Amino acid sequence: MSFSVDELARIAIDLQSDIGHTDRFSRLITTLRQILGCDASALLRYEAHQFVPLAIDGLAQDVLGRRFALEGHPRLEAIARAGDVVRFPADSDLPDPYDGLIPGHESLKVHACVGLPLFAGADADWRADPGRHGCRSFR
Repeated sequence: MSFSVDELARIAIDLQSDIGHTDRFSRLITTLRQILGCDASALLRYEAHQFVPLAIDGLAQDVLGRRFALEGHPRLEAIARAGDVVRFPADSDLPDPYDGLIPGHESLKVHACVGLPLFAGADADWRADPGRHGCRSFR
């Protein structure tokens, strides 16, 4: 999976647009979802040992009001601690926080997925205490 220069330029332009954070985040994950051809995407912020959705695309709207505790979601924890792209294969036994949350497919169990942690201002010891650092995870 690779991004063309045009796709990367579109993402960069969207991120620099004179719009609010919420709209900017929504544009970012919508663009990434289109490029990657996935069913759903979300941008989460990690704070106080939980993930808080900032923007979603392809997921039930009530996801925006949910909080995902680090210890209760092994996939999110794996993504947060990895420091790089994490791919969960279709046969992964780990539960997914978005199971049943894709509109029109409420009985669907999410299997294959990819996660990428994005860090802002984190120093080298973030894995030792991820709760101390503000990290964002794109899923």
